[in-house]
Amino acid sequence: MMFEALKSGRQEPVPSPEDLSHINGYLEGAPPEEILQWAVDTYGEELALSASFGGPEGMALLDMLSRITNEVTVLTIDTGFLFQETIEFREEVMRHYKLPLEILRTELTIEEQVERYGEQMRTCSPDTCCQVRKIQPLEKALKRYDAWMTGIRREQTPQRADTPIVAWDGRFGAAKIAPFAFVKEDWIHEYVAEHDVPVNPLLHKGYKSIGCEPQTRPVAPDEDPRAGRWSGTEKTECGLHWVGGQVQRADA
Repeated sequence: MMFEALKSGRQEPVPSPEDLSHINGYLEGAPPEEILQWAVDTYGEELALSASFGGPEGMALLDMLSRITNEVTVLTIDTGFLFQETIEFREEVMRHYKLPLEILRTELTIEEQVERYGEQMRTCSPDTCCQVRKIQPLEKALKRYDAWMTGIRREQTPQRADTPIVAWDGRFGAAKIAPFAFVKEDWIHEYVAEHDVPVNPLLHKGYKSIGCEPQTRPVAPDEDPRAGRWSGTEKTECGLHWVGGQVQRADA
């Protein structure tokens, strides 16, 4: 039930999609540090971390990973609509953490996107914008990796409630690992405080979930943390982590 990692050219076998379903059961409830260590031991440099530099989860995962290795590449998507604070924070953080960073961008400029899809795309209009500026760049990048990690948690949204620790992600053609899937928000905050992990400064200004500036607003204390994303619409996910969602796929 093992197959050769043909994409990477390595001789060592990596877990097959069938293997991953069994491994997921063993990893359920394991300390996130042990899940990370398993991922690094299994995939090595063919493992990537996807981080937005927006939420505390991604920063906690980045910090934890940096204590294990300095050879896993951090992939981050720059949509062209990010807050300036997020861009400056990303640059500051990566001067501290020594992991290699790769910034993913779409091949379309915003003006080209507007010309192709309409004037509404000038303000990061979902869902096509997410497909063009987020999903397609990640799809392209992950062709070079055997596995990718994310800081998403089950309690964040209903769509993430069944997130496995590890599973085969057929859309991206790689194993997907979520070391924090089962942990609670309090655990994340405790880790950040204990290890003095830097977080996006917008989190101290009323933002609880940070994405593209035109589609992100601060939230009130009694609002759901993701209420500030795509406010006024039914959209709650960009599509990177919701395989079964109704994300409109744009023509390439």
